[in-house]
Amino acid sequence: MPSQALLDGQAFLADNATKPGVITTKSGLQYLVLREGEGKSPTKKDTVVVNYRGTLLNGVEFDSSYLAGREPAEFPVKRVIKGWIEGLQLMKEGAKFKFFIPSELAYGKRGAGLDIGADEALIFEVELLKVWED
Repeated sequence: MPSQALLDGQAFLADNATKPGVITTKSGLQYLVLREGEGKSPTKKDTVVVNYRGTLLNGVEFDSSYLAGREPAEFPVKRVIKGWIEGLQLMKEGAKFKFFIPSELAYGKRGAGLDIGADEALIFEVELLKVWED
């Protein structure tokens, strides 16, 4: 039997898919372009520098690079959750997107620490600042 978190995520994403500007990929990732970019697009081999804010479906923020004193995050594209790997490659430097990530493209049944439970769909606002080609 599916968990309540999985059912809630599926219902949210089904409704969200009908909203203006929301694009759904074959994998189920949804995204909304908040600002187009003009620079390079990253590949799985590249490293990116981003600002981001992650929230649960109920709006609770679990992580943000915008918090006081934090620098933008820098990491290899291939080392993040599947939804980010796919979504980042759709962006160009300077772009700002909102990702709506189904649980199977996020942390799935294992969840992530105390903040992200099993089967949770996640929302991320991501600003791609720089692509470092590896």
